[in-house]
Amino acid sequence: MRKWTDDITKLIFAHVVLIGVPTLFYYCLRIGGISLLNLHLAIAAFFLVSSLIIMTECTVAFMRRFATVEQPRPRNALDRWLRWVKQALGLSGQQLPLSPHPVPRCTVLVAAYLPNEQDIILETIHHILATVRRPKAGLEIILAYNTPVHLPVEEDLRLLAIAHPELRLLRVEGSRSKAENLNAAMELITGEITCILDADHHPPADCFERAWRWLEQHYDVVQGRNVIRNHADNLFTQNIAVEFEMVYGVAHPAKSYLMDSTIFGGSNGYWRSDVLKRIRFNPAMLTEDIDASMRTLLSGYRIIHDRSIITTELAPADFHAFWFQRKRWSHGWLEVSLKYQRRVWRSAKLSLWQKIYWTYLLYYCVFYSLLALQVLPLFLSFMLYPLAEPPAENAFLWVSTVVTFASGIYATLVTAKVAALRYPWRYYWQHGLFIFFYTILKNAIAIVGLYDHLHGFNRWVVTPRTVAQRQPTSALSNRPNLTPVPPPAAGLESSEV
Repeated sequence: MRKWTDDITKLIFAHVVLIGVPTLFYYCLRIGGISLLNLHLAIAAFFLVSSLIIMTECTVAFMRRFATVEQPRPRNALDRWLRWVKQALGLSGQQLPLSPHPVPRCTVLVAAYLPNEQDIILETIHHILATVRRPKAGLEIILAYNTPVHLPVEEDLRLLAIAHPELRLLRVEGSRSKAENLNAAMELITGEITCILDADHHPPADCFERAWRWLEQHYDVVQGRNVIRNHADNLFTQNIAVEFEMVYGVAHPAKSYLMDSTIFGGSNGYWRSDVLKRIRFNPAMLTEDIDASMRTLLSGYRIIHDRSIITTELAPADFHAFWFQRKRWSHGWLEVSLKYQRRVWRSAKLSLWQKIYWTYLLYYCVFYSLLALQVLPLFLSFMLYPLAEPPAENAFLWVSTVVTFASGIYATLVTAKVAALRYPWRYYWQHGLFIFFYTILKNAIAIVGLYDHLHGFNRWVVTPRTVAQRQPTSALSNRPNLTPVPPPAAGLESSEV
């Protein structure tokens, strides 16, 4: 409770500084007869550029959603014409045939903090054992976990490991983070490909087959697509489910295609094991995955996003868990941005477009909440001094406003079309209705993360799990029965960017 009240105090203080003080400053400028139109235009331009980038990414993600080895016959003349247009534009999808080489030995590395995840870890291990197809060269599963006290679930895990020799248990004594658990397991990895999973992630049966096709093409890391399994729990999880589809189904795949670069998102990532052992993870960073992504790219390795490798995960079940998860993400992105931005521009491993992309991705995440927030003091200062010239008469402001709102609608429609799960339409209507307030909430959390960084508060806070999250609600993740998994079908759908 103390942490929560501290964050509320930080939030109030930060907003007084970032909204209250600018409001008074702008009000004084208006009284002095100084026009703030140029400031309005600058902020409008910022939103316009962001909206155009969103619309470009959505278009790319929409046009590349079909990527199969053998596409079905055209349904009609319109379908035939659309396929011809996409092929002419080079947007018909990245089609990779099945590899002629067998998948090498693979490792699934699961990281867990058992006091927090003891109610879900058995389900995850059962799912992996029952679902993931074994390469002929073999599959091993390593559970690297930490716990300050002995738990009954450890005995259940031990019995499961006896029944399944491919399961190895590693209790990491003294560990205080996911990064330390992962690093401790590096020496145990025997597979050529290592899949890293969080304790709540349920991977698909063909995950290694899909990842192997990219790794064969000289990529070093393949990031898959994460969707929300407990989306039906409440209004909060429904909105997070749509948000995740926008991020993992639209934004990341589009950036990966346009710039041939993306991030490792912490889970559902498939590494060349030799690269993973060289990169490892930094326990001092709050977002060890983004830190590892930057070091991987700056070392000359390549990461690609494949949205056809779909795992299901659990969204935070309540506001408290959501707050601390997103604060850690925001704080962690800020750490990475300040640490690596100069190195990005000095790097000989990245192209000019990739440097621009990473500058946008890193600094955009840092400064978006601060710049977007300035709309409020501008509006409040105008309300306090209505005699000022109405900025709404400017045509550019109208255009930028229309494009900004249109980009949100367009992104929602594209997300609904390419979503891995066919959510009820009310999910999207709800998301559209609450997106303004949801964005304000995330911006507020980001500001508290900035406050923590400036004051040196960088302690890891674990995202709480609840027993209610245990039951899967997605058709992609039925409860496993530990029956043998059949070999891969010959007509496996191809991977896509």
